[in-house]
Amino acid sequence: MLRTRLIHPPLLAALAGTGHGSRILLADANYAHDVNVRTGATVIHLNLRPGMVTVDEILGLIVEFVPLESVSTMRPDDGSTPDVWSRYADLLGPDLALNPIGRQDFYAAARAPELAVAVATGDERLYANLLLTVGYIAPPAH
Repeated sequence: MLRTRLIHPPLLAALAGTGHGSRILLADANYAHDVNVRTGATVIHLNLRPGMVTVDEILGLIVEFVPLESVSTMRPDDGSTPDVWSRYADLLGPDLALNPIGRQDFYAAARAPELAVAVATGDERLYANLLLTVGYIAPPAH
């Protein structure tokens, strides 16, 4: 048994394989996983049913487990700000801002070589997608 709240074995293994600069996609239920995820990236299906599991539920676990250096969101075509982004900001804290990018640029980034892991969720909210860039753990000061 693990002492962390994240206990999903395939997700743990996939995250353990990431390193500085790797990217993690947390995708909503409308995301096209077959065509907008890098070929060869690990895809973890947590889309149990519509509305379950959500992107922010996964994000809340990942921020405890993985150092992050940047977070990109998929900007709606109309330029609006989805309500869920405020929840993401709360989970990420004040030192990590959301970086909105256009839908097509977001898809291109998710197909890029840096994408290591894609997590399919059942999140029904529109534009709930996140692209996380893994940071690093600084060595202890001597």
